[in-house]
Amino acid sequence: MHVHVHGAGSPTRVLKISLAATLGYILLLVVTGIRAHSLALLSEAGHNLSDFLALLLSLVAVYFQSRPASSTKTFGYHRAGVLAALVNSSSLVVVSFFIFYEAFKRLQHPEQVHAGLMMWVAGAGVIMNGVIAILLYRSGRDVNIRSALLHEVGDTLSTAAVIVGGWLIFTTGNYWIDSVLSVGIGVLILWSGFGIVRETLNILLEGTPRGMKLEKIESTIRAVEGVNDVHDLHVWSIGSETHALSCHISIADIPPSVSERILRDVKHKLLHDFRIDHTTIQFEHAVCETAHGCVIPVSEAPHEHHHTQ
Repeated sequence: MHVHVHGAGSPTRVLKISLAATLGYILLLVVTGIRAHSLALLSEAGHNLSDFLALLLSLVAVYFQSRPASSTKTFGYHRAGVLAALVNSSSLVVVSFFIFYEAFKRLQHPEQVHAGLMMWVAGAGVIMNGVIAILLYRSGRDVNIRSALLHEVGDTLSTAAVIVGGWLIFTTGNYWIDSVLSVGIGVLILWSGFGIVRETLNILLEGTPRGMKLEKIESTIRAVEGVNDVHDLHVWSIGSETHALSCHISIADIPPSVSERILRDVKHKLLHDFRIDHTTIQFEHAVCETAHGCVIPVSEAPHEHHHTQ
């Protein structure tokens, strides 16, 4: 992933603006939630507090991801953003269960809610979260930024639901609607959190990147002219938008100048079809016995032709 930290639409600038706006809205939600006796507004405050932490962690991650690789961190700090996303999403899961607990208590003992104040504050939240979500969407698409974006999209939808709930409370006088809204907000938080947890764990466990099929990648390589066989194929993510591949490719016993064309074609297909730009490809024409990876028989080693890129 290439992170640009300068410019009006850069992730750094957008995250800083979002942090300031979110902190102000959290304070507004807490004050008005207490005055309106609205659990839904206080739940939104908790939701936005998790957003604030998500944005803060994302800002820290963007800083680390922009640092160059070193002799001890040869891939740089791409996974700083992945770790931040994992922490963010895990915090969402915790917040959701806390909301469920509070909503259950409120359902047993409903409290009078000031629906008018509830709707006005929620309306302000829809506008603020909507604007932040648009800014984040335009600033980057890696999993770190998308985790923060999901927070904001979830907030926009949940605050819109609070407006509807406030209107229903105002027209019907049923205060239990406030608790039901809180449960709905909790479910939304839980759903978005689990999605990011699953994706970040897949990256950290070096699983096949989301949306990719190993069989399709293998068949694409095999379709390149000059490729006889593909094995010991591994595909993983260094960061959310940086994918890597390693494999052994069997070719005919040809000069290196000829094999360069095969290598160039394979790399082009991987980049064009799968956005895989970091590859380690070994060419060989000897029989490869696979055992705990690909092991070349020692007796055939002098006759092999290897090309690693």
